[in-house]
Amino acid sequence: MELSKLKYTPKRLEILKRLGINDSEEVLRYYPFRYEKYEIMPFKSFKEGERVVFEGEIISSPSSYRYKRNLSIVRFKVLVEDEYELTLTIFNRIWAKMLKINDRLIIIGKYEGERKVTVMNYYSAAKKDMLGIIPVYPLKEGMSQNDIKKIIDFTIKKTDFSELEMIPSEYVKAHGLCSFNEAIRSIHHPQDELSLKKALARLKYEEFLNFYLALELLRGEKSLKMPKVFDIKKIDELISSLEFDLTKDQAKAIKEILDDMQSDKVMYRLLEGDVGSGKTIVAIIALYANYLSGHKGVMMAPTEILAYQHFESLVIALEVLGVRIELLTGSSKDKEGVKKRLKEGDFDIVIGTHALFYEDVKIADVSLIITDEQQRFGVMQRRKLKNKGENSDFLMMSATPIPRTLANTIYGDMDVSIIETMPKERKGCDTFLFSKNDIKPIVSELRAILDKGEQIYVIAAAISKSEMIKAKDVYELEAELKKIFPEVNIGTLHGKMSASEKEVIMKAFYDRKIAILISTTVVEVGVSVKNATAMVVYDADRFGLSQLHQLRGRIQRGNRRGTFYLLSDSKDENTLKRLKTLTMTNDGFKIALEDLKIRGMGDILGTRQSGLPDFILGNIFSDTKIIAAAKEDAKKIAQSTDEKALELKVKILKKASQSYID
Repeated sequence: MELSKLKYTPKRLEILKRLGINDSEEVLRYYPFRYEKYEIMPFKSFKEGERVVFEGEIISSPSSYRYKRNLSIVRFKVLVEDEYELTLTIFNRIWAKMLKINDRLIIIGKYEGERKVTVMNYYSAAKKDMLGIIPVYPLKEGMSQNDIKKIIDFTIKKTDFSELEMIPSEYVKAHGLCSFNEAIRSIHHPQDELSLKKALARLKYEEFLNFYLALELLRGEKSLKMPKVFDIKKIDELISSLEFDLTKDQAKAIKEILDDMQSDKVMYRLLEGDVGSGKTIVAIIALYANYLSGHKGVMMAPTEILAYQHFESLVIALEVLGVRIELLTGSSKDKEGVKKRLKEGDFDIVIGTHALFYEDVKIADVSLIITDEQQRFGVMQRRKLKNKGENSDFLMMSATPIPRTLANTIYGDMDVSIIETMPKERKGCDTFLFSKNDIKPIVSELRAILDKGEQIYVIAAAISKSEMIKAKDVYELEAELKKIFPEVNIGTLHGKMSASEKEVIMKAFYDRKIAILISTTVVEVGVSVKNATAMVVYDADRFGLSQLHQLRGRIQRGNRRGTFYLLSDSKDENTLKRLKTLTMTNDGFKIALEDLKIRGMGDILGTRQSGLPDFILGNIFSDTKIIAAAKEDAKKIAQSTDEKALELKVKILKKASQSYID
């Protein structure tokens, strides 16, 4: 159901818009990313530095004071178990001073030792329902857990679940699954661990079923084409003109791709390679071969920065050979002119972002389509781009390296080429983990890097201050680093900037006019500044391993060894163990595998809640039985003419026409 029909408040509509949620079903499927189990704990079990949950009676009047701008502290004492006096501190909730002596509270907080607790949340003791299994949702700055919970509860009340039950009843019964209605209610409000387990089983099965059914439908499309004919000698000449030698894996991948293009079957291939392994030159050679065959090629990137970078690489490599190259992004200056040339076929290769998805973009004679950082695009988004050309060869590139056996499980509809060996000129990177979220211990090292004329990235987990995200933000770091390094130019970059603002900053950094670039993960994908040899990541515990490895790739673009600093205040042993993985290996395959085990496919292959095919709930390691059942059922449904099966197939195909990149 459309959001407008449910009469959300303007504030709630704004939240949903920021989360990229377009209809009521997507609201229902905005799943928690974890759960916290809250049970009253005896005081004797409290351990310093750990979360505690207890009930207490206020025995002293709350005292409060403000400091800086809009910051406050409230303190008071409570009696626990009629025996222990604890001092509670509440930050930035000045209204807590209205609490009264004898009020009974349920407290969730961090035990600081010496009978002191920093309060995270508190509730009236009458609200015992706040205990139990509590969902925790992914948020963006300025949102609260309560905002999301109210939106979801409102949507559940207004939803006719009979319209959303898409799995044919025979499969629901065969696997003993609960209804979609029950699954949604339980995943957002689990009564106990059993109800949550049943909800997850149902929703995981549905997730895998939709994914494999989508692949079956793709397989069912026409797969024959006219073989491409091109002069292999000209391709060899291009390769010989390069300033570097291809690695064995690059050469093998190029041969596999060219063989596909010369065959009478449509190419549907995944090119995997670690950060800096040299996938771009493979793509350039494929596009050149396609040009030599007399056809047009398209290359798509997830960000404007990366699209522009690919455009420059192609111009340098191919324009001298007479290849006409166009660039189309949301901020292209001559957008209408580019569209006209694309429609009329007055081009050879076009590089673009999601702007290529637009309905008014008609591209003549498309015969090869390449997507870079393909984990950012779902099956249906790839299908929509593929529809720009009739029986086009399709190549997807990914810097999230997944072992071949797993890639075949996830992307059963594709052939896989893998680049494991790194180019000789890549010098690698040294990674260090620091147990404080503070740059002071490495200031002298960073200054030595700057003195050599090299540049530094500094990564922040937040753009600006937020009560919900307790992390160093871009502007806070900018103020701090300008005091520490007053002698150099410091720039900032983040996702809320316009495309033109980002371009100005990145160009200044590329041209060495900025020595230190403070940024969010907007620099994660593909940005290449060879003179940047160091990166400092604040609040490193807030990032996934694969994401950190992607970031680390930004300082391995040149012929000098990079230095990667991870800063974290976390005391959690599992978190520190996870981060130490990066200090022990630069192998992206090992790192991705470890991240898969910890975080699941939804986080590795794409943004959570991005729809098919990214597995938001499913885990390819632990859900093998569900996967096997879903695969088998998808084959049956794809061939079925039953009304419910047809309805499900239509729904999946409909999603293809609605899928856009954020």
